[in-house]
Amino acid sequence: MGWSAEQTEAVTQGGPGGPGTETAGAPAEAAGAGTEDREGPRPPVALSPSRAGDFMQCPLLYRFRVIDRLPEKPSTAATRGTVVHAVLERLFDAPAAERTVAGARAMVPGEWEKLLAKRPELAGLFADDTAEDAADDTAGQRLATWLAEAEALVERWFALEDPTRLEPADRELYVETVLESGLRLRGFIDRVDVAPTGEVRIVDYKTGKAPRPQFAEGALFQMKFYALVMWRLRGVVPRRLQLVYLGSGDVVTYDPGEADLRGVERKLLALWEAIQRATATGDWRPRPTKLCGWCDHQAHCPEFGGTPPVYPLEVRPAEGAVVPQGRMGEI
Repeated sequence: MGWSAEQTEAVTQGGPGGPGTETAGAPAEAAGAGTEDREGPRPPVALSPSRAGDFMQCPLLYRFRVIDRLPEKPSTAATRGTVVHAVLERLFDAPAAERTVAGARAMVPGEWEKLLAKRPELAGLFADDTAEDAADDTAGQRLATWLAEAEALVERWFALEDPTRLEPADRELYVETVLESGLRLRGFIDRVDVAPTGEVRIVDYKTGKAPRPQFAEGALFQMKFYALVMWRLRGVVPRRLQLVYLGSGDVVTYDPGEADLRGVERKLLALWEAIQRATATGDWRPRPTKLCGWCDHQAHCPEFGGTPPVYPLEVRPAEGAVVPQGRMGEI
């Protein structure tokens, strides 16, 4: 399929941020917090793929991130992903002939410095707890290794796609739409390609490895979410969804249909109803899984003997039986 930079109908952008969008401390695809975050606690007003995934994984995690906005420690993996995404976005600023492996690798340190200027606390990712006279050398070595790993991920991308033959229609595209039900959906798409015939391809970069088949549905759900938003915005079902896994060198594609996207819409509506019930009642139950070992909020989680913060929103009693919020069997 020949993809070009042919422009499609413009997307009205309300701007990123606010409850329901990707927030600081989330995975590499996350964006910064918006103005709503500075106005204090408020009910969620929209869904993004990341926050929908949070609720399906663990309703209490969703509460901690969206309602309480508890801080989370940055990670080297997520930060590396941010840098790699920035390189792959800005590489297309150059003419096609200048999109080379060497040029892309050379962009990595500069993108790291830009990110560090915005978030100086990230320097602590490479700090050392040993003696002060050795700390700088060790930290420097750790940073050098980390940058080399990021450069290797960028280089691997060239074995999977040829940037000299691509002219994306959009990069890091913020999209937002309101469904007929009133549910607001929003998120960021890494890349949108449009073929001369008008067919749309949505591309997402993953800096990790491709999941095993039994765990692949989560990533596809994210892509179908974006496809649904684009369909509602532009009236065209994307021809292809493409996940590029730089960690393992895999490319996974999926061609959605209207039936697929209507199913995703029904799932999101049911998910949103569950979120609204939990918001109104304050009933956010943990859902223990193996992923709990990676959670930053164990000190506040009852499953680990912790106590959640005082719920910051007004609570009303549930009407009738309380629907269990932690198992999500009906979603």
